[in-house]
Amino acid sequence: MASVSSDPRGFKRILFVNGSGDRKAVRLGKMGIKAAETIRIRIEALNASSVSNTPIDRETAEWLRGVGDDLHAKMAAVGLTAPRQTARLGTFLEAFIDNRKATAKPNTITSLKQARQRLVDHFGAELDLRSITPADAEQWAAALAEKYAPATVGRTIKRARQFFKSALRDKIVSENPFVEVKASGQANKERQRFIDRETIQRVIDTAPNAEWRLIIALSRFGGLRCPSEHLALRWQDVDWARDRFLVRSSKTEHHADGGERWVPIFPELRPYMAESFDRAEPGAVHVITGYRSAHVNMRMQLARIIRKAGLKPWPRLFHNLRASRETELAAEYPIHVATAWIGNSVAIAAKHYLTVREEDFERAAQIQAHSFQKTAQIQAQQTDVSVRVASQESTEGNEDCGDMQAHADGRNKSSGSVQVPGGLGTVRRSRKVRHVEFP
Repeated sequence: MASVSSDPRGFKRILFVNGSGDRKAVRLGKMGIKAAETIRIRIEALNASSVSNTPIDRETAEWLRGVGDDLHAKMAAVGLTAPRQTARLGTFLEAFIDNRKATAKPNTITSLKQARQRLVDHFGAELDLRSITPADAEQWAAALAEKYAPATVGRTIKRARQFFKSALRDKIVSENPFVEVKASGQANKERQRFIDRETIQRVIDTAPNAEWRLIIALSRFGGLRCPSEHLALRWQDVDWARDRFLVRSSKTEHHADGGERWVPIFPELRPYMAESFDRAEPGAVHVITGYRSAHVNMRMQLARIIRKAGLKPWPRLFHNLRASRETELAAEYPIHVATAWIGNSVAIAAKHYLTVREEDFERAAQIQAHSFQKTAQIQAQQTDVSVRVASQESTEGNEDCGDMQAHADGRNKSSGSVQVPGGLGTVRRSRKVRHVEFP
């Protein structure tokens, strides 16, 4: 049981005995007896839950979430609840990201930091994150839409949901204000480009060395993710006899296949792999050796090569090379085969990779023209047959009429014929059968 103790000058304390039999006190400061009694009831419930090792009731949990930081810290100090994590937005987000640096990929950490900065820029680092309402979240999303592309906005909103889901799980907030905020699709069709073979060949021919030629070829003809899958590729992963090589993807290593897939050594890719293999140092392990430093910016270097080739760099340099390859493969092979070689799903391919090429329009026009020509030819043949049949029937009809005229007056006793009125045909009579012949 817990009790209220009144100290001089109106100060109050809540006294209770914990599960170990120790007498504890929570100092409330100066307040009325009714307010102190309300707190006593909640502290008694918290202590009973701690002693019996059972969850606290819903009403007490709601009260605990809404209590001030000072009182919460005093109750945590005597073991009634876990210490509350900081509710300042900037500090909470920094701690969230720090806790994931050991397990998350570098690109994921970069994405989290970008989302944190956009939240802090709008709300301020010192804001109590418990004060952010769903209406505030909607206004923030609208502000993002004025500054960034839809794909960036959607990705940032999803990160905000992730932050506050963690805060909700840790009982720092009572609701996730971002859960109902609509996140726009992350596919940006305006940045998708199909890089045709003539273009990429000009770029490859301008590359400064064999290794860069292979980097570009692996992206465009092998469909590898750059730089992670290029740098992970080893010469022992290349099976020259079976015309394939093993690709290891850190992006999908959590999947059932461990992020590994076999990719054919396509005819377009083989010359550049063979060239690099011939130039490799004895005992070389990795296929790409000269650009393994974390400080190497391969996008910037590829952009320079493209400009040197007299071309304008396209958006998403390496991604669009990979997407162009998947578009070609999907047009030639079943989609499940193309996605298996590229290392993504059918849904992701349709949303972020596959594009409609100019040659698709040309091919469709050729198919339609061929179909039209074939239809016209069939119709012409049918018309010719109809004309010939009509001509033949007309000739046969005239012969029948002549025959009928020749025998009409003879009145042959064994057989005869009579013309049917209206030109419908000729009735021929015989001893056994009477039948009608139509022209």
